[in-house]
Amino acid sequence: MNLNGKIALVAGATRGGGKGIATELGAAGATVYVTGRTTSPHSSEYNRPETIKQTAEAVEQAGGVGIAVPVDHLVPEQVRALVDRIRDEQGRLDILVNNVWGGENLFEFDSPVWEHDLENGLHLLRLGVDTHLITAHFALPLLIENPGGLLVEVTDGTTEYNNRNYRNSPFYDVAKVAINRMGWLHAKDLESYEATSVSITPGWMRSEMMLEGFGVSEENWRDAITRVPDFAISETPRFVGRAVAALAADPERSRWNGQSMSSGGLAKEYGFTDLDGSQPDAWAYIADIQESGKTLDASGYR
Repeated sequence: MNLNGKIALVAGATRGGGKGIATELGAAGATVYVTGRTTSPHSSEYNRPETIKQTAEAVEQAGGVGIAVPVDHLVPEQVRALVDRIRDEQGRLDILVNNVWGGENLFEFDSPVWEHDLENGLHLLRLGVDTHLITAHFALPLLIENPGGLLVEVTDGTTEYNNRNYRNSPFYDVAKVAINRMGWLHAKDLESYEATSVSITPGWMRSEMMLEGFGVSEENWRDAITRVPDFAISETPRFVGRAVAALAADPERSRWNGQSMSSGGLAKEYGFTDLDGSQPDAWAYIADIQESGKTLDASGYR
C-alpha cells in the first residue's frame, strides 16, 4: 500500500473508524488532513477526550504527515475554508474519506417515528447526511482536477444488508442507507472525471466508545465474548483503515466504482489483515450465522 505523495482528507477523524482510516493512510505514506470538532480547548457534544491533534500524531507515528484542522462539517464556510487551505498548501486532493457521523447519543432503537424524539432524530440526519453532502460539494471540485481521485463514503451496513433489514430506528436507518446511496450516485457524476466513488462499512468495530460500553479495553476485549458471543467477530478501527488504504493504492480501483464494500470483504480481495493477523468478516457472519439462527460461533469468519 504505497501512497507516497498522495494527499488525503479524512472528514470526521477524531476517533473510531475515522482515526483508524487516517492512521493507515499515513502508514502508507500519505499526507492526511484530519478534521473534527474536538480540540484540546473545545469539545464536541460527545464531550469525550479524543482530539484531532491526537489523530494527526497517530498519522505521523505511522509514517505519514498528519495535519489537524478543526472543522464543523455542518458549517459550509468552515468546509470551504478547509478545502481552500488544502488547495493552497498542496495544490491537489487525491483521496476524500467522508466519515462524519456524531449520532450515537441521538437515536432510540425500537422506537417508531411517532415515539422517537423528533429534535434528536432530525439532528442525527443533519450530522449523518448533511455533513457528507456539504463536504462533497466543496471538496469534490478539487478532487476531480486530477484524474484518478477516490471518494469513500463511510457508513454502517452494506447496501445488500440494509436493503433487507430495518436498523431499528427510522432516523438511524435513513442516515446509513443514504450514505450507501451517496457512494453510488457520486460514482455516476465522477465517472467522466476518471474518479472512483464507493461506500464502505466496517464490521463490528471496537471503537473507543464501543470498548467502554462493554467495559473492556483493546488489551482484554475478548473478556466481553462470554457475555456477548457475537463480539468475537469484532475488529479494530485500523481494519477499515487498511481497507481504504488498499483501495487508494489499487491502480485498478475503478472496477469498484459505485459499489458498496465492507472491510471484511475487501480483506479477502486484497489480502490485508487486522492488527492481530486475522481477517474478521462481520457481514458474512451476520448473514450466515445470525440471520439463519445458527449457534453463534465466529469460527471460520476471522
